[in-house]
Amino acid sequence: RTQLREPVLNDELPGRIITGKVLIKPSIKEVKENSVIFNNTPKEEPIDIIVFATGYTFAFPFLDETIVKVENGQASLYKYIFPAHLPQPTLAVIGLIKPLGSMIPTGETQARWAVRVLKGINKLPPQNVMIEEVNERKENKHSGFGLCYCKALQSDYITYIDELLTSINAKPNLFSLLLTDPRLAFTIFFGPCTPYQFRLTGPGKWKGARNAILTQWDRTFKVTKTRIVQESPSPFASLLKLLSLLALLLAIFLIF
Repeated sequence: RTQLREPVLNDELPGRIITGKVLIKPSIKEVKENSVIFNNTPKEEPIDIIVFATGYTFAFPFLDETIVKVENGQASLYKYIFPAHLPQPTLAVIGLIKPLGSMIPTGETQARWAVRVLKGINKLPPQNVMIEEVNERKENKHSGFGLCYCKALQSDYITYIDELLTSINAKPNLFSLLLTDPRLAFTIFFGPCTPYQFRLTGPGKWKGARNAILTQWDRTFKVTKTRIVQESPSPFASLLKLLSLLALLLAIFLIF
């Protein structure tokens, strides 16, 4: 059950708990008109408001249910984008997914693939194949005490992105890069999976992607260096000054 919910913490929460501005209470035993009784606490405590942080459900009230139907927090969308039962791919839903990673590059990659499908450049598989994949995805999701929307939409970030990039021939080939650009290949393989990699090849490739990948750590550490620190003198420079001073003293000694 604990795996079906992930905590969302705010940076200010620990400090407010320490200072007593936020009090942690046990579960509510009873709610009265203007007070509540907590478990293991017989005393009533006055309240002003109760916030039910139950999350939300998604729906498409502007569409007929024959187009997109939501059941148990899930929509029958192929790759979380195209309604699997439509005879023609004339509708694409972008962003209805919860990747275990950044949402912005995920939505961008969805849009890149969807546009190519709508233009007829990429083709979707047969309808029965799409429906089978959607049903398989639904069966593999956690159920527990109720299928929450977050788990129904949850997907592995890198695996999902790779699937879409492969469909549009935009996934970088590490083996090919290892032969042509070993430095870039090692940086991609051993470094973080940043969105620059999605623009190395294929439609919409960006010529600045390589340099952005090779310098991504420079930008990462740059923002953490807020103090102006004087650079320490080079040991070679100090040694050169010392030798110059010794040479000057030797010259003075020889002259006089």
